[in-house]
Amino acid sequence: MWLPILGLLIGLFLGLLTDIKVPEEYANYLSIAVLAALDTFFGGIRAYLQNLYDNRVFVSGFFFNILLAASLAFLGVHLGVDLYLAAVFAFGVRLFQNIAVIRRILLNKWGTARENSK
Repeated sequence: MWLPILGLLIGLFLGLLTDIKVPEEYANYLSIAVLAALDTFFGGIRAYLQNLYDNRVFVSGFFFNILLAASLAFLGVHLGVDLYLAAVFAFGVRLFQNIAVIRRILLNKWGTARENSK
C-alpha cells in the first residue's frame, strides 16, 4: 500500500520543485498519462482495501496503462482521429468506479467500527 502513496508524493514533490514546461504538442500525451497513472493509483488503493494488492500487478499495470494510453494517442495523431478520447473515457470511467468502491469499503468499515464501539 505504501508504494502508490510514496510514488504520488515523490511525483508531486518533484513536479512542484521543477520548472519544466511541456510543449503544447505533447499535452494530450501527458494528460492521458496522468489519467492512466491516477487510475492505477486508485486501483492500487482499491486492491489494498480488498486485500488483493500485489506490487508486481500494480507496477506492471501502471506502465502498461500509460503505454497503452500513449500508444492510442500516438496512433490517433497519425491517423487524424482523436483516439485519445477513447483512453480518456475508459480511464475516466474506471477512475470513478474505483473511487466509488473505495468510498463504499471505507463507509462499511467505518460503520462496522462504529457499531462495535457501542
